[in-house]
Parts: sequence; C-alpha cells; structure tokens
Amino acid sequence: MNIKKILVSQPKPSSEKSPYYDICNKYGVEMEFRPFIKIEGLTAKEFRAAKVNLADYTGVIFTARTAVDHYFRLCEENRIKVPDTMRYFCTTESIALYLQKYIVYRKRKISFGKTGKLDDPQLVAALIKNNKEKFLFPISDVHKENVEELTNLGLDVTKVVMYRTVSNDFQPGENIDYDMLVFFSPAGIASLKKNFPDFNQDERPTYIATFGSTTAKAVEDAELRLDISAPSVEARSMPEAIDKFLAKHQDVGGDTPQQ
Repeated sequence: MNIKKILVSQPKPSSEKSPYYDICNKYGVEMEFRPFIKIEGLTAKEFRAAKVNLADYTGVIFTARTAVDHYFRLCEENRIKVPDTMRYFCTTESIALYLQKYIVYRKRKISFGKTGKLDDPQLVAALIKNNKEKFLFPISDVHKENVEELTNLGLDVTKVVMYRTVSNDFQPGENIDYDMLVFFSPAGIASLKKNFPDFNQDERPTYIATFGSTTAKAVEDAELRLDISAPSVEARSMPEAIDKFLAKHQDVGGDTPQQ
C-alpha cells in the first residue's frame, strides 16, 4: 500500500511538536486537519423553551470545557447572575482550572476527579459530601453520560442540553480524495455519510481509523470497514496507532486493503 494523504477530523494542532507531524516526516505523508463536526450552542430563546431556571441550581457538574463555556454564556444571555456560593464539580483538574476564565478559583468551591469519568470515586465522594445541593449537568444533544448511579445515591441531578453537535458541511463538488480518514466520534461518521452519500471506501481505496469504541461501532453500523482502532493494548493514542499501522503496511503488498 502507498498512503500519501491523511485527513484527520480534528482542528490543526497548535504545536509543531505534535506527534502527527512526526508521522508526516517519518513516512512522507501529507496530513490535513479538518473537523467533520462543530459545536453549536443553543440560543437563549431555544434554551428558554426548555423551561429550565438556572437560578434554581446550587451546584454544576462539568465533563468538558465546552460545557463550561455554554453554561456561562447562557447565564449571561438569560441575565442570570451566577452566585458566589455556586459549587462546581469537574471530571478532571484541567476542566476545574479552566473555570478561572469565568470565576475566581477557590478550592473550597471546586472539586474534581482524577480519571475523567463521572463515576470517579474522588468526584462521587465530593458530590455526596454536598448532597444537599441541587445539581445542574450541562450536556450536548449527543451526550453519553449516565447519571443513574448519582441519582441512586440520592443526589438531585438534572441533565440539561446547552449545545449540540452538527455536521461541518463540505462545499458542493468537493471530493473526499484521501487515502486515510481519521475519526473521533460517531457524529463524524454521520457527517461523512451526509456529505458524501456515495462514498465508496474501496474505490480509491480509503482506510478508516477511529478513536473510541462508540466511533468504531458507528463505522460498523454505517457498513464501512474499520482498519485502525485506538486505544488498544498496542496503541494508546491515535497517532501511535497510525504510526504502527504505517510501519507495518506502508509500501508493502498491494494497493487494496484486506477484507
């Protein structure tokens, strides 16, 4: 096989030290970075239609920086002043630190987990310690978080959609002329099918790489062939998985992927 062009469905790395560029130099491939999806916040009018009163809540649970941005944006647009007594619960320390963009960071008001998961023991312990609070959980329209475990602990948690994932449409007449496509979410696969309904993976041929089990499942559901999957025992990151694949297959054998 001879892979020359790879499309990574993420924004371009901010640093030239990205492992993706190491792959370009190592194998002489060209990489283009272009998200297949984009995040779009609900308008204040759309949010008001959900009849959620942000002032009713005394705690907020965040699993992403995007959720932080849209929570504070909707508070401002709906003229809700976030009280200084508000408590914040984040799945990672990096999200907790990101709150400094909007509030004065006070450790007694902010708790976070270590694993990035909603059921992180440290995060759950903090939520239970503050079990008298009424928790708001900002999410996207394609969220996968399940709060059943938290509600089973007697916590008052309300999931509220504040932003949505939409297809980042290509221009009419554009071609998907790449040797490899790299995806990070099921929504990216849906966008591929929407923008290129006649996409034929074997015509060029085109290899597909995914990160995460749900994205891999989306490839299967779309009746496409999955060639690279991460994370795995062999490759914890997407760049590592691509590197190992190219090291094994580049310029070896025929041009057609194995079925």
